[in-house]
Amino acid sequence: MFLHYRTKSFVLKKEDRGEADQIFTVFSEEFGKLEILGKGIRKISSKLRAGIDIFYLNEIEFIQGKTHKILTDAILMNKFEEIRRDIKRTEIAYKIAEIVDSLVGGEEKDDEIWEMIIKTFKKLNNSKIKNEKLEIIYFYFFWNLSTLLGYQPELYRCLFCQKKLKLERLFFTKEGVICNFCQKKLKLGREILIGITPDVIKILRIILKKDFDLLLKLRIEKEKINLLKKITNSYYLNILKQ
Repeated sequence: MFLHYRTKSFVLKKEDRGEADQIFTVFSEEFGKLEILGKGIRKISSKLRAGIDIFYLNEIEFIQGKTHKILTDAILMNKFEEIRRDIKRTEIAYKIAEIVDSLVGGEEKDDEIWEMIIKTFKKLNNSKIKNEKLEIIYFYFFWNLSTLLGYQPELYRCLFCQKKLKLERLFFTKEGVICNFCQKKLKLGREILIGITPDVIKILRIILKKDFDLLLKLRIEKEKINLLKKITNSYYLNILKQ
């Protein structure tokens, strides 16, 4: 006799298998990240189709099969409709889902990650948040998840001389920030350094203080968004290599 497990879950990814099956990667409230097999779910007659799809918040039931956890029920809780209507929101949703899938290990309950995912997608689904503020949601999620996983960057002292950072021209490395003096002294190459402005450091500090309301009030120009993209991508790639 199979044990049936129930939990709330958020769907990060789906992959077609065979003629009619799909594998869903979900982050669940009770069990952390899971892979669930939806047997025959691509058939029009499947009763499970309405309850599970990418970026759905739902309540699922599953059993442990020989090779996969097998989906036996799925009840839709939230489709996050606004995300589906907007290409930019959808792109960011895929990026956030990729980060969770690549950085978070499987089958370990984590209330903080669960809450972070749900709150982030509610923000992304908020039609009042537009334009560059949508990018800020992505940065906010990435840096706070990285910190939660033990990869917090040093943003207050130089990585090399350990002196308190002055708000002048600074440089971002794969692990944090170095001051202008150390950059000149060490003669580090451009391939491992990204020049950043004090304003970008301030934004990162606000992100790690989890003050999202303040971030929404800031006017963040395209140049700063581009710098945040560069350092975020660099930091993400460095974490993946570890």
